[in-house]
Amino acid sequence: MTTLTRFVPFRSPLEDVAVLQSRLNSIFNEFTAPDGAQATEAAATVSFVPPVDVYEDEHQLTLKLEVPGVKQSDLDIRLENQTLTVKGERRFERDEKAENFHRIERRYGSFVRSFTLPQTVDTAAVKAGYDAGVLTISLAKKEAAKPRQVKIEIGGQAAQEPKQMEGSVTA
Repeated sequence: MTTLTRFVPFRSPLEDVAVLQSRLNSIFNEFTAPDGAQATEAAATVSFVPPVDVYEDEHQLTLKLEVPGVKQSDLDIRLENQTLTVKGERRFERDEKAENFHRIERRYGSFVRSFTLPQTVDTAAVKAGYDAGVLTISLAKKEAAKPRQVKIEIGGQAAQEPKQMEGSVTA
């Protein structure tokens, strides 16, 4: 019997590599994936790394970690020697029977994230909040690190606003 293959004239060679990679990934995932009752045990022991957003403005440095399903009591935030460490654990709920699961994709287990803070951060002024599965940590900047505006004096007088001038350009 002959197999027909669809011809696509403008197909990228990188598409073939992506298809091959996808097929190999699925083979290895099936080979290493636990089955049946072992699935719940594996899901409970696999750790995860929560994603984090770090941004700053002129007054503070802010970190937002996505930790849905983690209870506030299971979070531990420590600041030592300019290093901020966030530890936590998302526990696997054993309410459901193992044979009722068709697929377990959520990650469970403990995590640790560490961040080296710049010297401009005031380690005594730290605030943390937890709302809707998002942990927000705000670290105030030291006064010396905050931007400030300085007036420039020219010849003993304060600089004045530049004046607008009108003119024409001839070629």
